[in-house]
Amino acid sequence: CSPAPSDPDPSLSCSEGVFKCPEDQLPLDYAKIYPDPELEAQVLSLPIRCIHSEEGCRWSGLIKHLQAHLGTCGFNVIPCPNRCSAKLSRRDLPEHIQHGCPKRRVKCEFCAGDFTGEAFEGHQGTCPQESVYCENKCGARMMRRLLSQHALAECPKRTQPCTYCAKEFVFDTIQNHQYQCPRYPVPCPNQCGTASIAREDVPTHLKESCNTAMLLCPFKDAGCKHRCPKLAMGRHLEESTKAHLGMVCALVSRQRQEILELRRDVEELSVSSDGTLIWKIADYARKLQEAKARSNYEFFSPPFYTHKYGYKLQVSAFLNGNGSGESSHLSVYIRVLPGEYDNLLEWPFSYRVTFSLLDQSDPSLSKPQHITETFHPDPNWKNFQKPGASRSSLDESTLGFGYPKFISHEDIKKRNYVRDNAIFIKASVEIPQKILA
Repeated sequence: CSPAPSDPDPSLSCSEGVFKCPEDQLPLDYAKIYPDPELEAQVLSLPIRCIHSEEGCRWSGLIKHLQAHLGTCGFNVIPCPNRCSAKLSRRDLPEHIQHGCPKRRVKCEFCAGDFTGEAFEGHQGTCPQESVYCENKCGARMMRRLLSQHALAECPKRTQPCTYCAKEFVFDTIQNHQYQCPRYPVPCPNQCGTASIAREDVPTHLKESCNTAMLLCPFKDAGCKHRCPKLAMGRHLEESTKAHLGMVCALVSRQRQEILELRRDVEELSVSSDGTLIWKIADYARKLQEAKARSNYEFFSPPFYTHKYGYKLQVSAFLNGNGSGESSHLSVYIRVLPGEYDNLLEWPFSYRVTFSLLDQSDPSLSKPQHITETFHPDPNWKNFQKPGASRSSLDESTLGFGYPKFISHEDIKKRNYVRDNAIFIKASVEIPQKILA
C-alpha cells in the first residue's frame, strides 16, 4: 500500500486525529491509507438512476456521468441566477425569471421605464403615460397624467358647487339648476329698480320692500277693500281714519256677539243631560264664613238637563241657611231655567226630584249614610211653569222649591259630609221611560 496523506477516504471516521474503520470501528494507521483507482473505476462504472427519479426524471446511466446530468436535469433545485433568494427546479426557472422573480428586469409598455419586477408591481396602475378612462364615466380616454386636469376643468360629469346656493351639481346640469336655484339673483318683477334679489326672497321683497307693489289696506279684515301701491298707502290711511274707525267698531260688535254665542254654545255642550247633577262645593270653610257674613248668600250649581232635549234645571244652596233654616242649617233648592227645548216640552214641570248630601266616608270602613229628601213639584206653583226667556240664574224671583232645613250645621259635622274641605250635593230627576223615548 502506498500512503496518500493528502486524500483521506471520506468514509473513514476520525476522532481526535485517529481514523477508525467504518465497519469495525478499529483505529487505522493513517500512513497505510491510500486510494484504490481500480475499485473507484469499478464503482463509477456502476449504473444508477437520477436522484430525482421519484420526482419524474427518467435519466439513468453510470455514476460517473451523474454529476454532468445534474448540471442539466430539469428536476434539480438551483438558486435563481438573479439572486432573489428563491431556489427552485431548473425546469421552473424560466417561468420564474420571466414572471415571478422580484429581481427580474421589466420594461413598462407605456412609459418605456425599466424596473425590477418588484418595483414594476408598484408602478402598474400608476404609470402617468398609461391610457385610462375618466373616472366620472364621461367616456373620455387619456393618459393618466392628464386625468386630474380633465376632472378639474374639462369633464362634463364633474361636480361643481352652484355659485349662488353652494349645493353640488354635475357640471352639465348646473345650467338647468340656475333656472330653479332659490339664491339665483333676479330683478324685481315690478321693475322698482332693485336689480338683484335672490329668487326665494322675491315674495318678501314684494311684500315689505318694493315701493311699487300693490297692497291691501291694513284694515281689510274690518271691511276696507282699498288697494294701492305701497307709497300711496300712507295717504289712504290719513284720509280714511274716520271710516276705518267705524269699520273697526262694527267688527268689534260682531265679534262680541259671536263670542257670546260661542260661550253659550260651550256652556250648553258642557251641561249634563242625564237627569243627574253631582255638585262639588270646594273650599267649604271659607264659603261658609262668607255666607255667615252676608245674609241670604246663595251659591249656584252648574245647570243640567233632565234628559236629552229635556228641562233645564239648576240647584242653589245657602250654606248658612235661609228662611227658617238661617244660621243653623244648609238649605237647598231646585229651580227651572229657560232651556233650548222648552217649546217641545209639557208644562208645568211635574217630575219627582231627589236631593242628597253625600257621605264621603270610606265604604270599606262603614256604610255611607247620605242625607236624602224627595218631592213632587206643585203644578200650581208659578216657578214650575214654563219659564220666560228673561229668567236667569241671578233672578231672585226664581227662588226654587226645596228645603230650608235640609241638614243642620251640627249634623254635618257628625260624619264625613265635609271631607278635604269640600261637600257634594246630588240632585236627580225621575223621568218616565216614555219621555226619554
